[in-house]
Amino acid sequence: MNFHSAYDQGFARVAACTSQVHIGDPASNVTGIIETVRELDGRGVAIAVFPELCLTGYNIDDLLLQDVVLDATLDAVETLRAASTGLLPVIVVGAPLRHGNRLYNCAVVVHRGRVLGVVPKSYLPNYREFYEKRHFAAAAGLPGVSTVRLQRVASGLPGPEASGPGSTVPFGTRLLFRAVDLPGLTFHVEICEDLWVPVSPGAEAALAGATVELNLSGSPITVGRSRERHRLCADASAKQLQAYVYAAAGPGESSTDLSWDGQTMIYECGELLAKTPRFDPEPGYCLADVDLDALRQERMRQGSFDDNRLALRAKDNRLALGISDNTAPMDEAARGGADAWGDIPFTLDPPRTDIGLERAISRFPFVPNDPELLEQDCYEAYNIQVYGLRRRLEALGGSKVVIGVSGGLDSTHALLVAAKAMDQAGRPRSDILAFTMPGFATTDHTKNNALALCQAMGIPCEILDIRPTATRMLKEMGHPAGDGEPVYDVTFENVQAGLRYDFLFRIANQRGGIVLGTGDLSELALGWCTFGVGDQMSHYNVNPGVPKTLIQHLIRWCISSNQFDEATDAVLESVLGTEISPELVPARPGEQIQSTQAKIGPYELQDFTLFHLLRKGLRPSRIVFMSHHAWADVEAGAWPPGFRPEDRNQYSLAHIKEWTRLFLRRFVGNQFKRSTLPNGPKVVAGGSLSPRGDWRMPSDAVANAWLADLETVPEE
Repeated sequence: MNFHSAYDQGFARVAACTSQVHIGDPASNVTGIIETVRELDGRGVAIAVFPELCLTGYNIDDLLLQDVVLDATLDAVETLRAASTGLLPVIVVGAPLRHGNRLYNCAVVVHRGRVLGVVPKSYLPNYREFYEKRHFAAAAGLPGVSTVRLQRVASGLPGPEASGPGSTVPFGTRLLFRAVDLPGLTFHVEICEDLWVPVSPGAEAALAGATVELNLSGSPITVGRSRERHRLCADASAKQLQAYVYAAAGPGESSTDLSWDGQTMIYECGELLAKTPRFDPEPGYCLADVDLDALRQERMRQGSFDDNRLALRAKDNRLALGISDNTAPMDEAARGGADAWGDIPFTLDPPRTDIGLERAISRFPFVPNDPELLEQDCYEAYNIQVYGLRRRLEALGGSKVVIGVSGGLDSTHALLVAAKAMDQAGRPRSDILAFTMPGFATTDHTKNNALALCQAMGIPCEILDIRPTATRMLKEMGHPAGDGEPVYDVTFENVQAGLRYDFLFRIANQRGGIVLGTGDLSELALGWCTFGVGDQMSHYNVNPGVPKTLIQHLIRWCISSNQFDEATDAVLESVLGTEISPELVPARPGEQIQSTQAKIGPYELQDFTLFHLLRKGLRPSRIVFMSHHAWADVEAGAWPPGFRPEDRNQYSLAHIKEWTRLFLRRFVGNQFKRSTLPNGPKVVAGGSLSPRGDWRMPSDAVANAWLADLETVPEE
């Protein structure tokens, strides 16, 4: 395996293409298609999809029934077949083909000198501007797998048949094309209207094992149709847990009564990966690397996907859907009738070198780069937290909230949630009892931020200095710090962290309240919390489902959406500019204050790892591969709104590997802290670490397997 190879990492590069149409002139059309395919071959593309009827033109009306056009179409298929011999991409083009007494609107699948199969269109539109039934027969109702004789097209196989008058190839709507040397790449083809029907051929194919669906479309453009195409492709890819590759007719199509925009797009599980500009007079393409490993993981995790397949088979034998690895060979499938699926294996032989990654990898998977999406996510996340706390307080009959406020991100945001929960419940903010508890390393900056924030919000805040009690405890324990010696070990830190929550719990008993936890999802993943009577424990926590990289955006959103007044916003801006620190170890003269990220790694990297481990279950080596593509170049890719240039970082492969190793060790070794978590709402789709929810793991697990996989990553 080459670590830097996208194909070895479980990706497949696909392209959706437009072509220059010469009306009724297959020879000219195929020449342009071959030029594009040669360019895509140089870019390492596995599958290239062209529009419906691109060999003749879609909008040519009764010319489709002319023998001269149909014979020229077969000659064009032969030209394409011969030209494909030394090329990497599987080429899928649209062509009118005769079969028996009828004409069919077909997709022809060509690869390395062979026609792998022909897929006819199942459902023909005959409404609005479409009148396909005038010329074509619908494939719906035909056997899903049979054969067709392609006169004038050589087989591309060795032996006597290669020089014969024509080749016999698989024909049908239930053909699955499977790459034998690229696990997970199984594709199916449907044509335009097939996507618009209630139960599409692509939906059945997905249940049968297709991970990539290709759609050749001749769809003309009218106002609003582009949005409709996007919606259908997005929905199909999301429901079918697959990649959806769509190519519509474009330049050169007859504009007698219609117009064409050449729209192409690639979706994966509802997410748009790539698209081309529309109304371009020149042919073009979009391409993207489809994540086959992630698709496999999604289907494995979403058990209802396979349950759907089994239920359909049980209910209706007509929809007897196998899975691709167990489908019948061609001869057996042909005997199986309309219900069988034909398995067509082919050898892709993709490049196993570094061809880059044609896919946007978000640096912050928990934080959208699009400003509108980020605003929507922040609105929902904040209100999920507010609703959860409000409901818990209602269930307890009006308890007060006791919270420690440090002036850092997490406790600041928890205080904002608590204030809004009180506002919505019609209760005074004075029912929030805030305490700032300076320890041996607390700075005036953070303490003053905590006090100023509470004052601006009308929340009573008391200063409870824990140093005398901590000193006495350390002395009673026989710890050198109890006698003033600068021994700043983990005991020294946890005495302070534990005392803060010990005080909060006893104050809650005394004053009729509940302790509100503030620790976030990232800290839980890394075990960066004091177990027992410490910041790992509370009566209720509003932040356990929120990663560190999102919390700062939630606070920014509270400012931009005017959740509070200007005085509060001014303090929030100060909090956002503060270094993340536990403030437990005093800085020696000339030293900087204690930095959390220097100890456990940059949260932006660790949150990246957390998302792909928790949400997608990917191997550590794969996560590092993606992280490197996301973080190697500060100038590449988009940044979320509000990110200052001076805060933008980049990391080498060696540093990413180093911090990933630390993440894995801490993540596995600190499960016992997560196994006893208090209640708190799940917030992000990336998942939570609640032992009652998304993550259940033995507390005595070991990280050896993950660490071994990580060691396959090179240093550069």
